[in-house]
Amino acid sequence: MLEPSYHVVYETPVAWGEMDALGHVNNILYFRYFESARALYFQKIGVWDSAEKTGIGMILHSTSCRFRRPLKFPDTISIGTRTIEILNDRFNMKYEIWSDTQKAVVAEGEGLVVCYDYKKNAKCPIPETILEAIKKIEK
Repeated sequence: MLEPSYHVVYETPVAWGEMDALGHVNNILYFRYFESARALYFQKIGVWDSAEKTGIGMILHSTSCRFRRPLKFPDTISIGTRTIEILNDRFNMKYEIWSDTQKAVVAEGEGLVVCYDYKKNAKCPIPETILEAIKKIEK
C-alpha cells in the first residue's frame, strides 16, 4: 500500500503490450505512469483551467526514476504523487508506483515542474490559485 501522504493516486492495469523482450515492463513506461499521475494531480489543482484561461501552465523541467523491482503483466498498479517542495516559480513532485500483485513499491521518482507563461514563452511565478490548491491537497 502507498504511504498515506499520497493524496492523489492514479490506478491502472499493466497492459501486456507494455512488456519488453525480457518479460517485464519496459523502463520508459514508468515515466508514462508518472506522467499520468502528474496529469491527474494537475487536474485536481486546476492547472488545465488556468492554462486555458490565462495561458499560464506547467512544464516538466526534469524527471528521474529509481527502479526497485521488475513489473510484469498481469498486475494493477497505483501511482501516488505529491508535492514535496514549492518555490516561487516551480515545485518538486515525488512519485511511487505500488504493485498490487507484489504488494510492494516497484519504483519511485521525482519531477521538477516549472510554471510557464505560454504567451510570453517564459517561466513565471506560480499563480496564487494553484499554490492554494497544492496546499489544500497536501494538507
